[in-house]
Amino acid sequence: MENVPAMIPKPKPARSVALPKKADLGEAARENLEFFLGWLRKPRQTAAIMPSSRFLARQMVRGIDPEGGRVLELGGGTGAFTRAILATGLSPAMLEVAEINPVFARGLERQFPEVRILRQKAERISAAAAGEPGSYQQVVSGLPMLAFSQDSQRAILDEAFRLLKPGGVFVQFTYSALSPIPKAVLESLGLIAVPVGRVWLNVPPATIFHFQRAEAE
Repeated sequence: MENVPAMIPKPKPARSVALPKKADLGEAARENLEFFLGWLRKPRQTAAIMPSSRFLARQMVRGIDPEGGRVLELGGGTGAFTRAILATGLSPAMLEVAEINPVFARGLERQFPEVRILRQKAERISAAAAGEPGSYQQVVSGLPMLAFSQDSQRAILDEAFRLLKPGGVFVQFTYSALSPIPKAVLESLGLIAVPVGRVWLNVPPATIFHFQRAEAE
């Protein structure tokens, strides 16, 4: 009987590893460089070590209704929250982004030509806003609120709630588990802080708060 040669199994094809596209790498590198340059220009205004992650951005915009009215973003940075806001389906015409850092503002104008970029401080933002007072569904804040004095915090919230409709929400993140706005400031404005989630995949992990009128609780 002839010896039958043993069957040698064919080698399995190597598993492919999904690598980021060159365009994605280029965009991420551009955003990180832009963030670093913005931090160099205005370190106290930026007060963060890197841009907010897409995980944080998605959670920050969860309550936005594409048909629910205008949205104002404070502290647009390199556009992480802006992209997430537009991804909800909100029309660019219904979004305004405030950013006073000139490096960030130029980057936002380049990325989002249909969105109105306001080079105005948040403490006086209602004077530059296109919408009427009481017509905004949300204010999404990327501002480093812990870096502001209590007087500035009070002014920012007062301006925001002048623009927000009844039931409107001011959305803020912080790297602490505690509210970045002291109780005394909130009580002086008739507001409450509601923690709505912790984003562990952000670097560093961030807590999201909704600030709203006390009667809306």
